[in-house]
Amino acid sequence: HLKFFSKLLGIKLTREDIIQILKRVGLEDAINLKTKKFSFGMKKKLGIAQAILNKPDLLFLDEPTSGVDANSILSIHSLIKDISKQGTTIFLTSHNLDEVEKLCDEIAIIDKGIIKLQGPIEKIKSDYRDNLTIIIKHGKIPENVFSELEYQLKMYSSNITWGMNHVHLMVKDEYTISEINRLFLKMNINVFRIEVEEPTLEEIFLGT
Repeated sequence: HLKFFSKLLGIKLTREDIIQILKRVGLEDAINLKTKKFSFGMKKKLGIAQAILNKPDLLFLDEPTSGVDANSILSIHSLIKDISKQGTTIFLTSHNLDEVEKLCDEIAIIDKGIIKLQGPIEKIKSDYRDNLTIIIKHGKIPENVFSELEYQLKMYSSNITWGMNHVHLMVKDEYTISEINRLFLKMNINVFRIEVEEPTLEEIFLGT
């Protein structure tokens, strides 16, 4: 299959060159297997192998993981990242916004043929983020410290919800997170984890 397409492209590839390409896409164990016996995920990988035969500077991938199993999705994602690191610019189209969020540096959201949003993914997220919701998982808070801590936190957030070993806060920006972290440490309260809830691409898409 790959020898045929390499000839169409006018590329001279040795058997070893083709084997290396198949290894790169994770098909080294299927070198002697007829393509008609390939699974859907294997065919997807073969399509990518075909696309990188001539080491393109620009690569278009249309729904590269649609209809494949979870293991194949992870494998294809890893392959796409690897190709990108080698210097190839990849245009990826996908209805899976979680996939887009994982793989892309810049995005364009298209609705009914019209580009609604375009730009670096982090900038788009920040533009749609009025407030940050953070969850701080912490150690035990001494009773004689709790009132002072609560008073101090209200200076940073008007929306505070306490749990058994965590607290939810809504803050204006990322700088406030570091200040709150310092406050906990200043009061000798262990901070085990700080999670930041950000808008997903799906939420941004539905809001456009």
